[in-house]
Amino acid sequence: MQALHFGAGNIGRGFIGKLLSDAGIHVTFVDVNQQVIDEIAKRHQYPVNVVGEQSTTEIVHNVDAINSSSSEVIDYIGTVDLVTTAVGPQILARIAEDMAKGLIARYQQTNNAPLNIIACENMVRGTSQLKQEVFKYIPYELHSWMNSHIGFVDSAVDRIVPPATSKIGDILEVTVETFSEWIIDKNQFIGDIPSIKGMEPVDNLMAFVERKLFTLNTGHAITAYLGFYNNIATIRDAILVNSIRTVVQGAMQESGQVLIKRYNFDPAKHQAYIEKILTRFENPYLQDDTARVGRQPIRKLGSSDRLVKPLLGTFEYELSNNNLLIGIAAALNYYNVDDHQAIDLNKQIVEKGLIQTFCDISGIEINNPIVCQIEQLYTSMQHHQY
Repeated sequence: MQALHFGAGNIGRGFIGKLLSDAGIHVTFVDVNQQVIDEIAKRHQYPVNVVGEQSTTEIVHNVDAINSSSSEVIDYIGTVDLVTTAVGPQILARIAEDMAKGLIARYQQTNNAPLNIIACENMVRGTSQLKQEVFKYIPYELHSWMNSHIGFVDSAVDRIVPPATSKIGDILEVTVETFSEWIIDKNQFIGDIPSIKGMEPVDNLMAFVERKLFTLNTGHAITAYLGFYNNIATIRDAILVNSIRTVVQGAMQESGQVLIKRYNFDPAKHQAYIEKILTRFENPYLQDDTARVGRQPIRKLGSSDRLVKPLLGTFEYELSNNNLLIGIAAALNYYNVDDHQAIDLNKQIVEKGLIQTFCDISGIEINNPIVCQIEQLYTSMQHHQY
């Protein structure tokens, strides 16, 4: 079986690429980083450090790589059995045109074998959004064939893969945590679902998407923003501060109440999941920066993302949200000169004011009472009174 994977970064190599290779699938990476591409193409393997209580180094074999600007990308899409991505939400639209060209080439070659495309991104229904972008470049008369032969499969992915510097200067070496979760919507697959250890097909994908978004992503972001606010460099050091941990755990419990109401989750099992997430944040082998995890605050304050979406759920079910509000205020206070979105966010607040900026980004009505609460929390943080 052959797979084409867009994105040869840490997540691509350390998570999705590794699971595919471990399943005996030949993986060809597509990326813009020529140095990484050349090294993979030369060695056809790379090391992955899986760190935790029982740390190991595993070698990923049976891999190749091509540059994303190469016409080979289109040729590969015409012939492979699976396409996956780990490029970041902003990049999906950029790869859509080449993906469409490859699918058209597949049609022209009368390759009627099913092809499934899975976007493994930190976003809700990322593959469905990718499909919308791809279909902009597909002639209408081919839509029926595409819908019959090409599966666009949504997924939820969860593995912490922080930037890590190789001690021996190996640009392909990557470090990942022991835990990983890759859940796919089996109802969107066309043809047989391949047996890949670590990939779990489910009927109710949105329950798992929101469980991860409302727990891992919500908690991770709030840990980062409160840590950065308190000049703490790493997620581990931040979560070990009792005052931060209390807010993070409280926010995950508030968002958890939404999940319990919405999906009938078992409260005890969900609390155990929250505790597992907190343990992962504490992993001493993962040196993950608060600045990195907090990046792109405008995206993370959007109505469908990790801070505001669970907050909207607390409105829906009339639940408490005090800790979520603290996390949102911390995100609004996130000023990192190395982050374009953080600079833009600060500029908007200066020009339009906190309330208008937050409402524009989040979509929350300006007359909602929580807006004033967020402003008060934000102002307290600005005056270092939090």
